Amino acid sequence: MTATAHALIGASIAVKFVNPIIGIPLAIISHFVADLIPHWDAGTNHRQKSVTRLKIEAAIDVILGFVLVFVIFRNLVDPVYLFTMVIAAQLPDWLEAPSWMFGFKIPPFSWLDWLGHKLQSRLQLPWGLVTQFVTVGILVIYSVDIFSVGNRLLAGLFASL
Repeated sequence: MTATAHALIGASIAVKFVNPIIGIPLAIISHFVADLIPHWDAGTNHRQKSVTRLKIEAAIDVILGFVLVFVIFRNLVDPVYLFTMVIAAQLPDWLEAPSWMFGFKIPPFSWLDWLGHKLQSRLQLPWGLVTQFVTVGILVIYSVDIFSVGNRLLAGLFASL
């Protein structure tokens, strides 16, 4: 999945599991479970892309994930815990990055790179993004209680008028 999807999943877990002893391992496990769902990410068709293009797409993806988490979840859980959970949910990708981005073919980086390739269930566009929108959307709506957040935003807007 995209780093954005993993970030939103980690943030959703943070809202529902405020105990880090439970939440952090769940966030790490969620990464592997999410990668089993057929999806598209920057690594799809990576052999047809330049290394520079892969790095740029990955950086944009990570930044987008952090921005969306901040916008959606910032008032729902302690920010330090929230972003700890985001990093935990993305951790396997962060740990395999030295292997594929910089060619460090030494354990544990190479092991995670190998495992990541074995677990990936790739799907081309647009369906690879559709599966992520549906999966992550359901988790975010469940964890945020989107209707109460929307009502609070509207109440704040009308109160300022």
